[in-house]
Order: sequence, then structure tokens, then C-alpha cells
Amino acid sequence: MAIIATSNGGTSYEPIPSGSYPARCYSMIHLGTIEENILGTVKKLNKVRITWELPTELKVFKEENGEQPHVISKEFTLSLHEKATLRNFLKNWRGKDFTDDEAKSFDIEKLVGAPCMINITHKQSKDGTKTYAEIGSISPMPKGLVCPNQINQSFIFTYDDFDLQKFNTLPDYIKNKMINSDEFKLAVTNGQEHESHESKAEPISEDDLPF
Repeated sequence: MAIIATSNGGTSYEPIPSGSYPARCYSMIHLGTIEENILGTVKKLNKVRITWELPTELKVFKEENGEQPHVISKEFTLSLHEKATLRNFLKNWRGKDFTDDEAKSFDIEKLVGAPCMINITHKQSKDGTKTYAEIGSISPMPKGLVCPNQINQSFIFTYDDFDLQKFNTLPDYIKNKMINSDEFKLAVTNGQEHESHESKAEPISEDDLPF
């Protein structure tokens, strides 16, 4: 059930204002091994999508849901190799690098519920018509500053516990990535479906980060 990183080789869009925010990780989706075009070269990469909520930044997106926190996501290759983007990102989050033993097998599901500070920057689309928010950097919560409790329910999707009903709740653009992954094809072929269940992970104290 774990998501293990290893050290082996029509609605108008309004971006979150740039700046630094307290945030909590609440969603972890294993996208699987998919093809990506990197500088003209097609590579197969094992990817994960991590999402944070900004509990201090609330907005009514749908009247029936009331106020909800802004959220922001980032995709990573699932690797803790010393040069991997995910490893550097987590190093900045935890405030220290991984030991060799830690990097051999780290369950990134432990990140769900963990607080942090994220700096949001803006990026223009290639045609210059849209502005997108993205995570520029991440760091531990400063001493004396407490991140509010988690608002969204924790969500973890893995292929080890493949749940078609849970998969169908995902946005189409995420599902379209996943259905082309090696892991999705194998899960469907083997009929690895389980009853839907929601994660009930409790928010993690700033003084008790699991990594």
C-alpha cells in the first residue's frame, strides 16, 4: 500500500496570488510509469502527484460547498537518487538531506498531513494569455508559526490497492495520464480492484514530522 521512492537509478482561471503560505499536504496520487517528452526525447518515468492545501486562503468555488482552501499540486519522478528533483524538494521541506539508508526506501505516503511553508510564483503560458501559479520553493514551518488544521480529507491512491471507484473520482486530465501507465494496464488486466475506502489519516503535528 506504500508509495515508495528509492535512490535507484470552461471556468475562468484565477491563480493563487504569489507569496509564502502555510500549507498541508493532503493528497498523494501514484500516476504510474508514463511516457514524457523531455527536450525532444521520449522517456518512461514513474511519476507521483502531490497536492497541498492552503488553509489560510479560503474561497467559495461552488456555492453548495461554501468556503474551501486553495490547493496546488506538483508532479515528481518517484526517485530519491541524489540528483532527483523529489529528493531536493523533500530535503528543503525537512530541512536536511536524506542519509543513504533513508534514501534507499522512503514511503512518501508519510507526507500526507505534514505541514510546510510554500512559496508560490507565477508563470506565463507560452502564448502569454494565461498566468499559472506554481510552487517555487518549500521549507519547514518557522518556529512559533503554526499551520492551521487540515480541511480537505486526506486522499491516497496507489496501484498496490487499486480501487476503480476511487480512480473514477479523479479529474479527467489526471485519469487520462494514468490509463496509459504500465501500472494501470497491469492492475486492470489482473482485476486488482478493491472496495472504496477513504483515508482517515490525522493531521501531523509540526513537532512530529514523519521524515
